[in-house]
Parts: sequence; structure tokens; C-alpha cells
Amino acid sequence: MDELELLKERWQTREQELPSLSYKDIYGMLLKKSSSIVKWIFLISVIELAFWVSMTFFLPETGKEFYAEMGLKNIMVALTVFNYTVMAFFIYLFYKNHRAIKVTDSAKDLMKNILKTRKTVRYFVIFNVGVTGLMLLIFNIYFYLEKDKLNNILSGMEGYNSLPPNDVTTVFFVAQIVVGVVMLGLLMLIYWLIYGMLLKRLNRNYNELKKIEV
Repeated sequence: MDELELLKERWQTREQELPSLSYKDIYGMLLKKSSSIVKWIFLISVIELAFWVSMTFFLPETGKEFYAEMGLKNIMVALTVFNYTVMAFFIYLFYKNHRAIKVTDSAKDLMKNILKTRKTVRYFVIFNVGVTGLMLLIFNIYFYLEKDKLNNILSGMEGYNSLPPNDVTTVFFVAQIVVGVVMLGLLMLIYWLIYGMLLKRLNRNYNELKKIEV
């Protein structure tokens, strides 16, 4: 039995004797736990942004050259800046949510802040997964429309130059689909495991607050 459960039991058994003190004890515990969860959401989002930024420095030169030859260099730069800007904005919102919960002085306000945090996290996940999927779709449509140009570029690249000319783009699109599906699947799995677990704990705190507010 954890500390919160012990406090709840104490509150129930001594309700007539110390109702105010017991309420404050339980609320204080829920406030501390909720603040800690939102702090972790903020820190994990910062780590995630740092990870994606660092990945740009490890992108192979052949990959950069490929997008440049396809005429997508400026678009890639613009999309990268846009994604990082939006992610930075979400991180700012997570920080604001943490600060708001940390100084909350009533169970009702804490419940509102928990709901706000849950909504922000959901929008963050939807944005990241949605934008990733949309970019994969748009780029592959563009590659298909520029198939001749794509074929000429790929034919001179290592790994493709040994393939028959008619198979170059076929192998490329199959690889794109497989990699795209795996990447989206892993992204959703990671978000479900990390953010889903934290939101589940936050939701549990919210339900406990509803009980003590009755």
C-alpha cells in the first residue's frame, strides 16, 4: 500500500476527528505527484527535440545530395525549421503547465490544469505523428511525379547502380513504404509507452481529486 492509499484510509477512519488536515494531506500528495508527472513530460519533450536536432548532423551526405538533386533542399530546410519551431512551442506549453500545476492552490484548479496538460500532450502526439505521415506521403507523391528524374539520380547511387533500370524506382518505393510504416509504427509505440503511461498516471490523479472534491 503506497503513501496515498494510507492517507486515504486515514482520512476515512478519522473523518470526524481531522477532516481538514486529512484533505490537505491528500491534496498535497496529489499535487506533488501531478507536478512531478508534468515535469517529466516537459523533460522528455526537451530530450526528444534535442534528439531530432542532433540527428540532422548525422544525416549522410548522400542523403543531403539526393534531396538537393531532387530540388527539395530548400523545402527540407523550411520543413525542418517549422517542425522544430512547433515542437519548441509545445515544450513551452509543457513548461507553462508544469509551472501552473506547481503553484495551484485548490483541487478544482489542479483538475483544470491536469485536463489542460492531457489535451496538450494529445495535440503534441497528433502533430508529430500526423506531420511525419503527411511528409512521407507528399514526398513520395512528388517522387512518383518526378519518376524519370528520380530514376536518373538513383541509377548513379551506390546500392541502386547494380539494379536493372526498370527496377530502380520500384525498389526505391517499396523501401520507402516499408521504412515509412516501420518508422510511424515505432513512433506511435514510443509515444504510447512513454506519454501514454504518464497520462494514465495523471488521469488516476484526476480521478482521485474528483473523489475528494465530492
